[in-house]
Amino acid sequence: MSATEKLEYGRTYHIYNRGINSTDLFLCRGDYERFLDLYAKYIHPIADTYAWVLLKNHFHILAGIRDLSVCDKDLSVCEAADSVGSDDTPLTLTGLKTLSGRDKDLSGQCPSRQFSHLFNAYARYFNIKHGRHGGLFETPFKRVRVNTEKYFRRLVYYIHHNPVKHGFAEHILDWGWSSYLTIISVKPTRLCRETVLGYFDDAANFKAYHQRERDLSDIVDLMLES
Repeated sequence: MSATEKLEYGRTYHIYNRGINSTDLFLCRGDYERFLDLYAKYIHPIADTYAWVLLKNHFHILAGIRDLSVCDKDLSVCEAADSVGSDDTPLTLTGLKTLSGRDKDLSGQCPSRQFSHLFNAYARYFNIKHGRHGGLFETPFKRVRVNTEKYFRRLVYYIHHNPVKHGFAEHILDWGWSSYLTIISVKPTRLCRETVLGYFDDAANFKAYHQRERDLSDIVDLMLES
C-alpha cells in the first residue's frame, strides 16, 4: 500500500509525519497540549484512536477511520468498536457497512481533509507562537493501512517504544506524550483503551508485551524511519 493513498472509511491506519527539513514540531509543553487539543477537535469525530506518540520532530498515530454512516455529521464524538481474533485475523471494524454508491464516491475525502485541517491549524498556531513562516510538516502526511491484529499489536508496541528508540526516555513510563500511560490508567479517556487491551487479552499482558524486546522487522513498512 502506498504511504500517500487516500484514507478510506472503515479502515485502520498508521498515520505519521515529521517536521519539514527535520524542523522541530514541539518546543514546549504548550505545543504538545495544543496539538492534542486540535486532534480532539478535528480527528475524534471521524476516527477511533488506539495509540499515539508525540516526539520533538515527529509523531505516530494508530487510528481507525469510522464508517461514513457513523461519522458524526456535526463533528462531535461517535463510537465504534473492534473485533478480536487470532494473530493473523484480518483487522476489521464491527458494525461497519461496505461502501457503495455515494459513500464510495466520498471514500477518503472527509478523513484526509480532517487531518489536513489538524496539521494546518497547528502550523498556524506554531508559526504565530514561535515567530516563523512557511510550512511546518512534510507533505503529504504518511499513512499505511494496518490489516492484521499481529500488525496492530506490533505497531502499538513500536509507537510506545519510540521515545526510548530515539533516546528521549530510558523507559516508556518516563515519556508523558504517548498513549501508554493512558492505556494502563483507569481515568476516563476518548482513547479506545478497552479495544486496545482486548488485543492483548488484558492489562497485565499488555504491560508484559511492552516489557520484552521485540523483532519489528516484519512491520518495517509501517515505520517512519528507514
